[in-house]
Amino acid sequence: MTLTDILERLGDANVLAVGGVVIGGLFGYFAQRSRFCLRAAVIEFWRGRFGEKLSVWLLAFATAVVAVQVLVLTHVLDSGSARQIAAQGSLSGAIVGGLLFGAGMILTRGCASRLLVLSANGNLRALLSGLVFAVVAQAALSGALSPLRETISAWWLVDGGAQRDLLALTHVGPWGGLVAGLVWMVAALVFAVRSGGGLWKWVGGMGAGLAVAAAWGFSAQVAAASFEVVPLQGVTFSGPSAEWLMRVLATPAPGLGFNFGLLPGVFIGSLLGGWAGGDLKLEGFGDGYGMRRYIVGAVLMGFGAMLAGGCAVGAGMTGGSIFALTAWVALVGMWAGAGLTDRLIDRPAQGTLSRP
Repeated sequence: MTLTDILERLGDANVLAVGGVVIGGLFGYFAQRSRFCLRAAVIEFWRGRFGEKLSVWLLAFATAVVAVQVLVLTHVLDSGSARQIAAQGSLSGAIVGGLLFGAGMILTRGCASRLLVLSANGNLRALLSGLVFAVVAQAALSGALSPLRETISAWWLVDGGAQRDLLALTHVGPWGGLVAGLVWMVAALVFAVRSGGGLWKWVGGMGAGLAVAAAWGFSAQVAAASFEVVPLQGVTFSGPSAEWLMRVLATPAPGLGFNFGLLPGVFIGSLLGGWAGGDLKLEGFGDGYGMRRYIVGAVLMGFGAMLAGGCAVGAGMTGGSIFALTAWVALVGMWAGAGLTDRLIDRPAQGTLSRP
């Protein structure tokens, strides 16, 4: 039975939803077992500790880039038709949104994907932060915060097509993207060997990156086999979080599709990973200050993700793997915003606590 036959029998939306569950489950399991987290990687980098957390993130990112560029070179994926490249984008949104998101993930001690992974393991701080993140993301998308988002986005727009494609702008093409990915892979392997750690650092990091590439490849195959117009989709958490919020609160609910299955898949995968690793336990807030910190961070992340065109995974890895200009600008902003926030807030607090 061909994919076209499956689509005709089950329908595009149902097939995409099942694919979202499977790919999300793989991402959630690998991310949980490897402790994949951009926030932890950024902290290690800016504090000069090139350790295990940075190694895991680099392994995931490099794997995603290499695998996606292989899909492009083998004509499985036309990255130029992805909305991150084809549609008009905002450099001002990427800059401001990236900075805000980076600051927020330091305050919440995890990016959007990490919050969902931790929620599945019983972390109530992450669960509350994730809910606030979803509410603010929806408000920025089409609610009370959307005029502010649109105003900031309009400051510096960039046309879709070659102007938003880093590989086209630099005239290196997908072969250049593959070479860049392989260089980062070598660097990731060097850091991984030096930092030590167990097998799951390697398997989980690469598995998370392959899940990002699998989402691109799967949606591309469905789009090619379907008689309907099916947009290319990747792993991201801001849009699907807003969708699930509206699915719970409003009618008619958003339709089925890849995003419908992605978040439950990640939750289930992380739950299984937590069970396998003995990491399931309830955790709450220690004090009121901690709750305020997490809520403020979630607000910054929700608004920042919608400005930047995606979260640390959606913009940083999914958009970064196809070399979308705004995704790379947003990713740099996340690293900068997170590093500055850590330096201004967390390091002084740790220094105070360490004094006699």
